[in-house]
This record gives sequence, C-alpha cells and structure tokens, in this order.
Amino acid sequence: MIVFHDLYHNEVNLSFTPDPFSAYPKHVWVICRYKGQWLLTSHSERGLEFPGGKVEEGETPEAAAIREVMEETGAEVRELEYIGQYKVNGKGKTIIKNIYFAEIERLLEKNNYFETKGPVLLKDIPLATIKNDRRYSFIMKDDVLLHSIDYVKKSIKTKKAL
Repeated sequence: MIVFHDLYHNEVNLSFTPDPFSAYPKHVWVICRYKGQWLLTSHSERGLEFPGGKVEEGETPEAAAIREVMEETGAEVRELEYIGQYKVNGKGKTIIKNIYFAEIERLLEKNNYFETKGPVLLKDIPLATIKNDRRYSFIMKDDVLLHSIDYVKKSIKTKKAL
C-alpha cells in the first residue's frame, strides 16, 4: 500500500490489489489509450483529466467506467482492465475509486459530452511538471497519477500500446 497526501492535504491510500478498501466503490477513474496516445477529457471546470465519475445505482464499477469514458470522450472501450483502487480520507467524507486502464476501439463525435468539452489526445503527459500546470485538473496532480502510469507501463499486458 502506498500512502501520501494530496494537494488539499487529505490522506490518500493507493493499492494495486483487488478491492482493498471496498468491493463496491462509488467512483471510477479510467486511464485511456487510443492509437498510441493518452485519451483525456477537458472538464468544463477542472481542466484536463482522465475520464471518470460516479457509479450509478445498480451499476457495476466496470459498467460505470465504460459509460463514463463514452459520456466524457465519445470513446468505445475495446479492453478494460482493473489496475487498482484508492481511498481519499477527506474532511468530512471518504471517497473510494477504482482505477482502470482502457484501450479504446474508436472515438465517436457526440453533441454532448456531459460536464466536459470532449476528448483530448496527448502523445505525452508532463508528469514531471503537471503539479504546476494549470491546464490539468487537481485529479491529475497527486501521486495516484504517477503511480498508476508507472503501474500501467510495467504491468499491463498491452504494453505495446504504450
């Protein structure tokens, strides 16, 4: 288990094991690759981030991940792989998110991307300087991103896509 503090000084616990904090997390976050690039979304208020959101009533986290990717980017997921889970012990509440890696089959143009401005493709993510880059959401600025990208690069069976 990896423990650190986020930008708001909340304790974050991160694990790359199955369901260490909850078998029924309420949130998902999806690291996406499409044709050799990272696929992010441009959130209307927060900035650039990987797609994600809440698990709806009666929905599995996997179904939520696929739905959120489609809603926020117009992307169809070809393969979805669970990579980990993290827990943020915030002031007044705790948030638990599953982290997934998705290979994207194709991007579809949509009229509405829900709370976002749609897909953004990047060859590289500026990991060394992202914490000070105003273009990126706070969600991208803690060590969950760094550890997750590292995990994906070392462990995912689809390394050829990286």
